Amino acid sequence: MEILFEARTPLGIKVRTTEDYWNYLIEIKHPVMRGKEDLVHQILTDPDEIRRSTIDKDVYLYYKKIERLYCVVTKDLDEEGFIITAYPVDKIKEGSVVWKR
Repeated sequence: MEILFEARTPLGIKVRTTEDYWNYLIEIKHPVMRGKEDLVHQILTDPDEIRRSTIDKDVYLYYKKIERLYCVVTKDLDEEGFIITAYPVDKIKEGSVVWKR
């Protein structure tokens, strides 16, 4: 599995995604994110806000407004994590705030 990119978040978590998973994400789940790898990296390293999922304590939602509001969802596995999905959103979802600019 070829790593497409890694990013260190303000929480100290090293988040990664593979080329194969990114291709799945942009072809099947969210084609609107095609070509936005740099944007996703920026959201992870310099978010406006990070929230913890209300459903899974190991899932974090990173939000940043760059022309529009985006969310990158990650799963944390002991200081390392991976991207679950990334997409534009209309508003910030529920969840406890764990970090804010």
